[in-house]
Amino acid sequence: MSSLAWIDFDETERQRAQRIMALFQERETRDELGLGAIRDSIADLLFPGTSTIQTRLRYMLFIPWLYRALEKRDVPEGQLRTEARDTEIRLADALKAGGESNGIIGRDAGPRLQRLPSSVYWAGLGAWGVRVFPGSLDSLFVALRGRGRSRGGSGGEDALAGAQAPAVWSPALPQMPGDLLERAIFRLTTDEAQFLIDRLVASQPAALLTMLAREGIDADCDYIWTHPHLSAFPTDTRRLVQHGEIFSHVMHGAALLYNLSLSELRQRDDWVEDYRERLQAWNDELDAGAVRAWSPDEFWNVIEHPAHAIRPAAKRFVTEWRDQVLAGTEGLVATPAARRLVEERERRLKTSQSRYANHAVRDRWTGASGADRLSFRWAQAKSHLRDLAHAE
Repeated sequence: MSSLAWIDFDETERQRAQRIMALFQERETRDELGLGAIRDSIADLLFPGTSTIQTRLRYMLFIPWLYRALEKRDVPEGQLRTEARDTEIRLADALKAGGESNGIIGRDAGPRLQRLPSSVYWAGLGAWGVRVFPGSLDSLFVALRGRGRSRGGSGGEDALAGAQAPAVWSPALPQMPGDLLERAIFRLTTDEAQFLIDRLVASQPAALLTMLAREGIDADCDYIWTHPHLSAFPTDTRRLVQHGEIFSHVMHGAALLYNLSLSELRQRDDWVEDYRERLQAWNDELDAGAVRAWSPDEFWNVIEHPAHAIRPAAKRFVTEWRDQVLAGTEGLVATPAARRLVEERERRLKTSQSRYANHAVRDRWTGASGADRLSFRWAQAKSHLRDLAHAE
C-alpha cells in the first residue's frame, strides 16, 4: 500500500503539493500532457487563491471563525486536531440545517470526509491575506502546542515556547455568528463581503479577480475571454487573457486527439465518433490567423509566475503542436506526426503508466481525460464574485 506524507519544506512547496493532490480528484483538470504548470500560472495570475475544489466563498470566513474559537482551547495538540475535524464536520450539518444543499463540503460523507474545508481553502486564505500565519495547517497545530503548559507558570522552555500565541488571522476578521454550528448559510453579509474585498485589494492588487470584486462585477459567461467587460480590463490583463484564450483553444486540440487515440485503442466506436465530432468542431472554431500571429516567446514572458516552473519540454511540446496546427488542421486527425507528437509526450510523462503502452492502465480508462477546454479556474472565480455581489 502506498501513501503520501508531508515533508516540511517551505510554504510554497507545501501549497504546490496540495494542489497536485487536489488534481487527482478532479476529472476535468487531469494533466495528461504536462500542461499543468502553464495552466496554473495563468490561473494564479488572474484568480489568485482559487482552486478547482473550492465551492462557496463564505468558507473563507467559516474556517477562520472555527479555528479562532479552537485556538482559545487549552488542550493538548492531539485533542485540538480532533476537535478541529469535528467542528468542520458539524459545519456541514449546520449548512444543511440552514437550508443549503449545493456547495457543502462533506454533505454526504459526514464523518468519513477525507478532504476537510480547511485544507481546501488554506492556501487561498493565505493568498487573500485573511490568514497571516505563514505556515501550513499542520504547523499551526504545532505552533499552538505548549501554550497551555506555559500558563502553569513552571517557566523554562515550555513557558518560552508558549509565551505568546502566534497571530493567525487578520485582526479585521468579522465577528463569528453565535449559532454558526447550529444553522449556517452561504450568503455573505455586506460587512463580510467588504472585508474580503479589502483583503484582496491589500494582498492581490494587480489581479483581475481583485478588480472584478472591487467593482462588484458579476457576469455569467463560460470563459473569461467572453466576459462582457473585457474591453475595460487593464491592458496587461487583457493581453494575458488573450494569450490564455489562444493557448486554451490550440491545446484543446491536442487533448481531444489524445482522447481519440485512446478511444481507438479501446475499440470504442461510440467514443471515437464523439471525439471525431469534437475535433471537427474545434477545427471549425479555430482562428488560424490568430494562431499564426501568436508569439510563444511573448506568451512565456506574459505568463511567468514565481510559483510555477515551466519545463523546457513543455514549451517545446506547445510550440511543436502549434506548428502541427498551422500545417493544416483539416487533416490533423489523420496526420501521423501530430499523433506521434501527442503519444510521445504522454509516454515520456507517464513512462510505465502510459495508456499507450500499458494495457491494464488503458483498460481502466473511462473515456475522458483532460478533454474539457482549459478555463483557468474561471468557474470558481465566477462563483466567488457572485457571492460577493449578492451579499446583503
